[in-house]
Amino acid sequence: MANLTPSHATKQLLSGYAGIICGGFGIHKFILGYHAEASIMLVVSVIGLVFAYGIPFLIMQLVGLIEGIIYLNKEHEDFVETYFVQKQGWF
Repeated sequence: MANLTPSHATKQLLSGYAGIICGGFGIHKFILGYHAEASIMLVVSVIGLVFAYGIPFLIMQLVGLIEGIIYLNKEHEDFVETYFVQKQGWF
């Protein structure tokens, strides 16, 4: 069986929509392969929900929303260059 991986265009759409819908948990970062950044977002969100009345979660949700909008508005070539070649983790 062949090793099937989604194309960069599919990852662009999936990460953009995930960032808008549930960006506070860093799912869009996991889709792009940025596990360290995604883990930071997840930990900050969960701890913020438990100990800080959800304020850190709202901040992470806003970051995810902004990143999702950026992902969807970038040209495909710019997206690949920025997030797969240069490996830019944030914004």
